Amino acid sequence: MNLKPLTEAERAAAREKAGAARLARADIKSRLKAGSLSVAEVIENPGGDDAVGRLKVLDLLKALPRVGDVRAATIMAEVGIAATRRVRGLGIHQRKALVEYLDQQNAGPAGK
Repeated sequence: MNLKPLTEAERAAAREKAGAARLARADIKSRLKAGSLSVAEVIENPGGDDAVGRLKVLDLLKALPRVGDVRAATIMAEVGIAATRRVRGLGIHQRKALVEYLDQQNAGPAGK
């Protein structure tokens, strides 16, 4: 597949767009880490932001406090989400199952 060569202006516009998307994803991850944003709010994505849709679910989970590589992979396996899945690729049932699983985990032993 041959792509047409980009002009310098097109290249600069693409760099600007990619940078803005990276900043948006970094902002979401930092807000998740700080606790000012929930996973439910991110995956419902009311604005339809494409940068958020391209965020990997694994990276989203790893941005949560006390969740690293192993715990994020465990959560995804228990919920039934592939490791390569992105936020926009989640189905309705996967979104619901993920939010319910995280709510259950946050309730802790006192909720049982």
